[in-house]
Amino acid sequence: MPSNPLESLKALGDQLRAQIGEELDIDALRRQDPPRPLDELLTELDALPGLESVKEQVRALVAFLRVQARRKEAGLPEVATTQHLVFLGNPGTGKTTVARLLAQMYRSMGLLRRGHLVEVDRAGLVGQYVGLTAVKTDRVVRKALDGVLFVDEAYALSRDAERLDFGDEAIETLLKRMEDNRHRLVVIVAGYPRLMRRFLESNPGLRSRFSREIEFPDYSTDDLVEIFRRFAAEAEYTVGEGAEDALRTIFHNAERDESFGNARFARTLFEQSLNAQALRLGEGDVESLAHDELMRLTPADLVAGARSLGEEPAPPRGGWFTRRR
Repeated sequence: MPSNPLESLKALGDQLRAQIGEELDIDALRRQDPPRPLDELLTELDALPGLESVKEQVRALVAFLRVQARRKEAGLPEVATTQHLVFLGNPGTGKTTVARLLAQMYRSMGLLRRGHLVEVDRAGLVGQYVGLTAVKTDRVVRKALDGVLFVDEAYALSRDAERLDFGDEAIETLLKRMEDNRHRLVVIVAGYPRLMRRFLESNPGLRSRFSREIEFPDYSTDDLVEIFRRFAAEAEYTVGEGAEDALRTIFHNAERDESFGNARFARTLFEQSLNAQALRLGEGDVESLAHDELMRLTPADLVAGARSLGEEPAPPRGGWFTRRR
């Protein structure tokens, strides 16, 4: 037992932190930056590639919440509505990015004190034996209080008829905590449209808790080209002459089923293209490479990157224009 009182207090604090994990992070609360202005967050939303229908729905939601808050200030009755949301969309369509912005918008409007985002999936909520699921779900909810809990691939919580597990317990626990903490917690459930609609029908309480759905469409070819360019610009790479045509061909010919990764596919293509560029440049004298050569991605780099992902892009008629340097 520590003899110094300060050491005793520190030991007690360490013990409490060990008991509750990271659900209550006092240090994080103390160092939290002030809320960002709502207009700044909406501008950041507008700057995202594509997602025009999503941006429209988010703006409508924000406007509704602001008007209801003003009605309350004016002594008028509020329209009772849930703030919990369903995000429907294939992987890589910006669901987590928009959820993070929404969390900050809720904080900016005074609806949430912290406005942080806690992302979790089935593994973070469901235990492997009786009693553990409620404990895990409670722990995650406590960590998300005063912010947004984002449940990705939420449909995996609903029980498969041929499998006995504790997903239903996680749903029931989550629904109760959502009601108990309705002024301190916003829950967003997300996943494939077809599977999420089945999930919402799997429990009578789910549909009433999530009255608003936002559908995230797949990115267009133009959107994916812009996303790739942003990845390149952030890492200080450039798309050389003829490379944009190669990009468009790769994205246009990619199979667009439920497994298509959208922005994730663009990021993976970028990473594989860097590998191809490195192999190409490594065949010569690396030490003598000029600055622009180190930055430039060629059509051949992009095609090699696509082939490493199982794609076989056919060149446009006349081929991709490149110039030896």
